[in-house]
Amino acid sequence: MSGAAALIPAWPAEDIWQQIEPLLPGFSVEVLASVDSTSSELMRRARGGRTEPTLLVAETQTAGRGRLGRQWKSAGVYEGTGVVPALTFSLGLPLAPQGWSGLSLAVGVTVAECLDGTGAEPRIRLKWPNDLWLAGDRKLGGILVETASFATGPQTAEQPRYVVVGIGLNVLPVLAEGLSTPPACLREVDTSLSAARALKRLALPLVQALLGFAEHGFAPFQPRFARRDVLAGRGVTLSNGQQGTAHGVSDEGALLVHTATGMQAITSAEISVRPQ
Repeated sequence: MSGAAALIPAWPAEDIWQQIEPLLPGFSVEVLASVDSTSSELMRRARGGRTEPTLLVAETQTAGRGRLGRQWKSAGVYEGTGVVPALTFSLGLPLAPQGWSGLSLAVGVTVAECLDGTGAEPRIRLKWPNDLWLAGDRKLGGILVETASFATGPQTAEQPRYVVVGIGLNVLPVLAEGLSTPPACLREVDTSLSAARALKRLALPLVQALLGFAEHGFAPFQPRFARRDVLAGRGVTLSNGQQGTAHGVSDEGALLVHTATGMQAITSAEISVRPQ
């Protein structure tokens, strides 16, 4: 198939490629049986000069990564069944937004809406800055955004960067042992979802969201994030020990927390936030 790698038939790679290639010329889809991390692989390629738009899917990740260097555990294909219990993939493409702030939130909004719909009461909630949760403060999945520079000299704001958006979602139930946050899975939201079906539902809207973010920034996503904000109105503890009450996010994606010293806009990628 033109523009796509040899693929396992269960994955809808041809359909995804046909939908997205008109938006991203040179786009390709690859499915790997196993890789350390789809994001790590795309970042390695980008640093080696390969910056074409690529959707890279892994049936098994041996060293998946999350925010702050945390490990993302992926069970891999259930032996003898061909069933993939988690969806792990990364999308890499050149992007030149006016600002990068709020990108992971925009991705989270897109993923939640694609998998949950826009009904009266959202089931998939968003925890700043990059987690998807279900009821009971249980983690459904996570998002990791990384960028690599094209430039060999000083980088300017106008220059495009190669952005890699990594997404991991539990499709089937997983054991909670060893996890700091209780897990949830997509089958609780839609019993018909498999890893392949979820990917097909996500791929095109995700590309459209990234292109929209590049043009308009996070502001159009803010009210949609607010609708699913799991921290809003709750007491939170920051990793630096401060405590306060979360008051949503700004139109640039900063978490607003009212502390004893007043309202703070939390933007640092090195700060972790936990609900009390």
